[in-house]
Amino acid sequence: MTSSDPRFAALTPNEFAHLGDGVIAYVKTIKSEDAQRLFPQAPVIRPGLELFALLSADGSPIMLTDSKDAAIANAWQQELETVSLH
Repeated sequence: MTSSDPRFAALTPNEFAHLGDGVIAYVKTIKSEDAQRLFPQAPVIRPGLELFALLSADGSPIMLTDSKDAAIANAWQQELETVSLH
């Protein structure tokens, strides 16, 4: 693969920002102290808990849970492909 390969034409910033919309999601482990920032509508949660956020490809929050399995199951229910981030 090279940058001149037409299959990998440069994306505009807007196209790149929407890559995977409605198709791809990821699960991110967060601390309860950070939940309010991603999920402002969430109730106050006791500090120090490990939670799992399901986020769309662009980072928009979808759901918050205390179970990674529940986050993945929700993605499947919404026909979203989950990917791992490293």
